[in-house]
Amino acid sequence: MDVSDPVAELDPQFSSGDATPTQWAEARDRLEKAEIFWLSTVRPDGRPHVTPLISIWLDGALYFCTGESERKARNLAHNPHCVITTGCNVLDQGLDMVIEGDAERVSDDARLQLVADVYATKYGQEWHFNVRDGAFHGGDGNAAIVYAVTPTTAFGFGRGRASSQTRWRFQRA
Repeated sequence: MDVSDPVAELDPQFSSGDATPTQWAEARDRLEKAEIFWLSTVRPDGRPHVTPLISIWLDGALYFCTGESERKARNLAHNPHCVITTGCNVLDQGLDMVIEGDAERVSDDARLQLVADVYATKYGQEWHFNVRDGAFHGGDGNAAIVYAVTPTTAFGFGRGRASSQTRWRFQRA
């Protein structure tokens, strides 16, 4: 799932005259530190579905989990294309991120254990998962499936002294 560091492209049409592109290292840092994300999927009938969730950035992908019967999981089973966003709710500061890609189910227990460890480190022991049989298992005994979204394209919308729109296109390593 490795991705090489993408080249940052500034879109001058949607950026201030003195803006510079946001470097991927800064964008990746925002993805690592963000606590709340929004997942957009498409229902089988074509209508959009958006829901908040928590996520971690690890080894070039965003990971999230959900129950297999939840709407987002059913949507992704039908169509893996999705968008994950995060940002800041302040008008004149921050960097909003938009990650486009396909959600791929993760079922390797060794990989899942690494993801579970990062979840617990980032979000605390309330989000500790046991790993078995290709899924997360919480204290309530319910199983959660895990998805990884490796970006194909990402956008960063910088606000503040200079507004900017940066696009990153990813090449698979």
